[in-house]
This record gives sequence, structure tokens and C-alpha cells, in this order.
Amino acid sequence: MAKKSKSEVEKNNKDIEKEVEDLTQSEASECDDAMTVDEQGNPIDPLQALEDEVAELKDKLLRQHAEMDNLRKRTAKEVIDARKFAVEKFATALLDVVDNLERALEVEEGNESAVRDGIKLTLDAWHNVMGKFDMERIEAVGEQFDPHKHEALSQMPSDEPEGTVINQHCAGYTLSGRLIRPAQVLVSSGK
Repeated sequence: MAKKSKSEVEKNNKDIEKEVEDLTQSEASECDDAMTVDEQGNPIDPLQALEDEVAELKDKLLRQHAEMDNLRKRTAKEVIDARKFAVEKFATALLDVVDNLERALEVEEGNESAVRDGIKLTLDAWHNVMGKFDMERIEAVGEQFDPHKHEALSQMPSDEPEGTVINQHCAGYTLSGRLIRPAQVLVSSGK
């Protein structure tokens, strides 16, 4: 292969550069022609087209911000309403219990059996309401003391083994398996 002289290489490079420049100018003029004409064939100012696109994007961005702000406000209102009315069904269910208590108070004096029956009906209504809302009573007497379910009021000597619940002052309750009030109990300290 014959070596080319430096001047031939420079001449080839200049020819290649000229071809590239011609192609670039030709493509640029084609792009300019394509970019400066709209669908109807009317000339478009490229700067104006870019400004219009920026304005359109700004408008879309503002609308998105407004939509997100409205969504945030609507969600906050729904959360407030949910908190406010979360116990509505529970409160409505308790109205039967109140009605039974009021009926028990309307019983004539001296009719203790009717009062007792009224209290029993009220307690039954209470247990029905608790069952509807997955609330369970903790029965502690005879069980081993558990600080996760019981609150010890005091310890007393008894025939029961040490740590056994011997009396329950107030029942404990769970709501859907979660402790909402521990049972208040007396615990055996042994003999």
C-alpha cells in the first residue's frame, strides 16, 4: 500500500469536512423548513412555537397542582368525618341499653323483681352490643395473674396457689383482640 503524502491527507480531510458541512447545511435547511411550517402550510416562528409549548406546559402544571390541592383537601375532610362519625354505629347500638335503663327507672317502687328484670334485660342488651362490635369481657377469677390482661389491686392470703386471681373487682375488656381495659383483680399471695 502506497503512503499518501501529508498534503493528500489534508486535501482528503478538507473534502470530507466539506461534504459533512454540505450535508449538515442541507439537513438543517430541511429541518428549518419542516419546523417553520404548520399543518396548514403557514410559516411558524420557532421561538413562538417554543413559547407556546412552555405556556401549555405551565398551564398543565398549574392544573395538576390545583387538582392535587383539591385531592388533599377532600382527603383531609374525609379523614375528619371518619374520625367524627367512627362510633356512630356503636352509639346507635347503645341506645337500646339506655332505653332499657329508662324503662327500669319507670317501674313503681316496691316492685323489685321488675327492676331486677329490667336490669337483666339491659345487661343482655349490653352484651349483644359488645358482641356486634367484637368486644369481649375478660373473666379472670381462677386464672393465673397476667400483667398483660390484669391489674392487681392487692394481694391476699388464700388457699389458692400464689399468683392466682381470687376475686375480680372490675371486668376487663378487649376490642378485636386488643386490650382496652385490664381486669382489676385481687391476687392470692398463697397460704
